[in-house]
Amino acid sequence: MSTAYELAREAYAAEGIDTEAVLAKLAGKAISVNCWQGDDVMGFDQKDNAASGGIMTTGNYPGRARTFEELTADFEKACSLIPGKKRINLHASYAIFTDENPWVDRDQIEYKHFEPWVAWAKEHGFGIDFNPTLFSHPMVKEGLTVSSPDKDVRDFWIRHCIACRKIAERIGEELDDM
Repeated sequence: MSTAYELAREAYAAEGIDTEAVLAKLAGKAISVNCWQGDDVMGFDQKDNAASGGIMTTGNYPGRARTFEELTADFEKACSLIPGKKRINLHASYAIFTDENPWVDRDQIEYKHFEPWVAWAKEHGFGIDFNPTLFSHPMVKEGLTVSSPDKDVRDFWIRHCIACRKIAERIGEELDDM
């Protein structure tokens, strides 16, 4: 492999590109790994309404990750094999519900439902990219969310997106990543 890299480095050098400088610059950039790659796009909030179950990922147990602990263990293992900085791209459907923070629907989620993710990210030096989940939910009507002609559907998803913006802002503040 080093021979192939040497040949590539020479070819790029002929074009005025310093591959060592490029690799050094890339090493400082975090890559974002999708949370759903560990659990077949199931999430934790809608157990009976998964997106597709279609990517067939597995961890160190039969089948997909089923809990926060399994999903984060898989992420840690994957990150141990990937050089450089990492972030997790976290969908809102990965809210953590507990006895202290019971289940609420997506339009009512709050930062507290993602505190375990932030604590975990801090512990491991990961960043978080956070976004709404506008799929796999009973309020997706005729395939539509914020563009639905049904005001109740549209308003539900608008509330969800507003909640997510607030959560994302707080995650950024907590991780000093604004």
